[in-house]
Amino acid sequence: MLLEVRDLHVEFRTRDGVAKAVNGVDYGVDEGETLAVLGESGSGKSVTAQAVMGILDMPPGRITGGEILFQGRDLLKLKEDERRKVRGAEMAMIFQDALSSLNPVLSVGDQLGEMFTVHRGMSRKDARAKAIELMDRVRIPAAADRVRDYPHQFSGGMRQRIMIAMALALEPALIIADEPTTALDVTVQAQVMDLLAELQRELDMGLILITHDLGVVADVADRIAVMYAGRIVESAPVHDIYKAPAHPYTKGLLESIPRLDQKGQELYAIKGLPPNLMHIPPGCAFNPRCPMAQDICRTEVPPLFEVDREGVDRAAGDQEAGVRTSACFFWRECLDG
Repeated sequence: MLLEVRDLHVEFRTRDGVAKAVNGVDYGVDEGETLAVLGESGSGKSVTAQAVMGILDMPPGRITGGEILFQGRDLLKLKEDERRKVRGAEMAMIFQDALSSLNPVLSVGDQLGEMFTVHRGMSRKDARAKAIELMDRVRIPAAADRVRDYPHQFSGGMRQRIMIAMALALEPALIIADEPTTALDVTVQAQVMDLLAELQRELDMGLILITHDLGVVADVADRIAVMYAGRIVESAPVHDIYKAPAHPYTKGLLESIPRLDQKGQELYAIKGLPPNLMHIPPGCAFNPRCPMAQDICRTEVPPLFEVDREGVDRAAGDQEAGVRTSACFFWRECLDG
């Protein structure tokens, strides 16, 4: 396994109280595999990714438990200078807002070239040549002419391609893409996702795709992990999720997607609001919004059950490829319903 996140806990200490942003997250991704992490805003998707990358703001953020194993090493036990060598060279991140992530006073060529001067010790001339090569690779027209341009001189889609180029610069084993298609129109979204998928196949990278858009991941993901209130509530191969969700929250997300055969009908919406992370409801965190909630859901936290067609409840162990899990006492009814 390329990356394994085990029982990760992250909290934020504020003047108003402690927000438990990540509550025992377990997931993994292998070489050449794409894991899509889904959920509403505030579900803990990006905080988990920041913890993996080692860029969590501490304080107020604080990792209170768990392991992050990358190629067998626990990243949480590395010193900061060792962790810095991993970032960029072995794992990289594509942020959702390219304009705010790029330095506005440096040309894109200088920012791309810095990866090679810092990590590879290249001269500025050689680094500039590599920057042009990278811009060509992500299909930015007239790369040799535009390498001296500044971020504001590029369109949103082109800036996102520059972010992809920056992430790919040192050919890392893992890329985390945090909402890489935010604020882009549908056509550009498709182009960016196709580019990511093509480069992933070419380099055999692991890819973690963070999004709230189920439509974006349908054609690119191998597995999906659905998060709610800082916890994985369902994990499954992508086609199983779309065919028959095994958790009411996943089912609600799927039903809220607009469909061509429902023209004129009211779009489904999950009732209520996401929970306050300082006051997560007892039992299952989704129970106040869940149409299937029973008394047990309000008092006991459901473990991750291994989902099978025989209707047998088994506590899930290691997250092996192809294994479905659901944190719902009534996953069978949801699966059949």
